[in-house]
Amino acid sequence: MRLSGLPPKQGLYDPRFEHDACGVGFVVHMKGERSHEIVDQALTVLQNLDHRDACGCEENSGDGAGILMQVPHAFLKDACAGLGFELPDSGEYGVGMIFLPDHREQRRRFEKTIEKIIAEEGQTCLGWRKVPTDNMYLGETAKESEPFVRQVFIGRNATIHDEIEFERKLYVIRRRAENAIRYAGLAGGDFFYVPSMSCRTLI
Repeated sequence: MRLSGLPPKQGLYDPRFEHDACGVGFVVHMKGERSHEIVDQALTVLQNLDHRDACGCEENSGDGAGILMQVPHAFLKDACAGLGFELPDSGEYGVGMIFLPDHREQRRRFEKTIEKIIAEEGQTCLGWRKVPTDNMYLGETAKESEPFVRQVFIGRNATIHDEIEFERKLYVIRRRAENAIRYAGLAGGDFFYVPSMSCRTLI
């Protein structure tokens, strides 16, 4: 029997194995111009997706959802004011979005590990920023595994001449940090995750 809208069984393809997947939406400016309106539209897309994450046993527990955007330099420069460091020009620094354990000592130990790796890779740790979060609408199951969210700002070394080379260096830092923390069997390491680390984009 042929399912409506799907091609008939052929070769290795069988429509019986088709299933719904998580939704994805795209909102872009064709010339790459940044605007708050695009972010608003992306959030509207996110809110209107019927299924945007893995569903848990509670209606308000899931594995989360978010948006990928260009690094919002003006916003971050303002948000970092008063934190003890100043951001350089756009493209001269990278932003790591870091999920950490809620346990303060574990978190600080992991942050020190990241700072050490950044220095070993010849870059500069400019500073850290706690990302404001609101868990009021999360279910109890989600709260049990809720990470502590921080951003690390990494200054680009003068010997790195372009963004592509810097992106590669940020990737190396990210992978080294994952291996040293998440995959090293450390206590709290299962709470460590790096959704993004880039001088171009931010999740």
